[in-house]
Amino acid sequence: MSRFKHLISIDDLDKEDILFILKKAESFESIARGEINSKMLEGKILANLFFEPSTRTRMSFEVAMKRLGGDVINMTAQEASSIAKGETLADTIKVVSKYADVIVLRHPLEGAARFAAENSEVPIINGGDGAGQHPTQTLLDLYTIMKESSLDGIKIALMGDLKYSRTVHSLIRALTLFNTKIYLISPDTLRLPEEFLEGLKNVEIAELDDVINEIDVLYVTRIQKERFPDEEEYKKVAGSYKIDSELLKKAKENLIIMHPLPRIDEIDVSVDKTRHAKYFDQAFYGVPIRMAILSEVLNGVIA
Repeated sequence: MSRFKHLISIDDLDKEDILFILKKAESFESIARGEINSKMLEGKILANLFFEPSTRTRMSFEVAMKRLGGDVINMTAQEASSIAKGETLADTIKVVSKYADVIVLRHPLEGAARFAAENSEVPIINGGDGAGQHPTQTLLDLYTIMKESSLDGIKIALMGDLKYSRTVHSLIRALTLFNTKIYLISPDTLRLPEEFLEGLKNVEIAELDDVINEIDVLYVTRIQKERFPDEEEYKKVAGSYKIDSELLKKAKENLIIMHPLPRIDEIDVSVDKTRHAKYFDQAFYGVPIRMAILSEVLNGVIA
């Protein structure tokens, strides 16, 4: 039996569940790199239902499923589906769950994934719902930290759009399960909403210059233009911070820099060549993590 049928929120997992998935992901790395072939999920079909644009999440789920011997069907444009004709999300999920064994859903409305789970006959994996949560991104973020640094006893700075970033909203909840000190760095108008701060310990609002020499992880997010209800408000904060190699001269030698991608101009390309840059490795780690999740919800067992 799998530990969970659906994966909607990081809050659905406890620390033991998270560590179980991270350990399971490690066993999939050689398959994820194409070094070993697997037919673990042969005969299974994944449906990617993406009502918002995506590259890394959609493609890494597709790679994960195919590396495990399964197949994938995609709906990547709302206009190309019956949704454009007025079909409800509930009906779409009910129909697609007749075609596939598991559904990954990305939707612009917060709460859409949990609603989908209530209407699906097959597992639903939340691929991001509005400014809500992005649990599989959180798991790959934790996996990256575990592989490149440590999950316990570290200091991490979350920087950028903390108001609308679902990756941050999920990650900060998960980090509280570990012995971490968290710094929040953002423009005043993009601070983490109060509801995400309730009950959190070891969290402090800071300036990057004040903590760059002591943090172990710097997690950078882009300012998401598409989330702003007013474009003028976006323009006020666009380009308000940037990480470059000059700034990193003040950093700890073992600092790692992460980013859920895509980036715009918040991390200068000069950083890519430094020992600190881990965001491209982070993108790869999404494959073994999503393999672990798919195998779990589909009751896959490593041969």
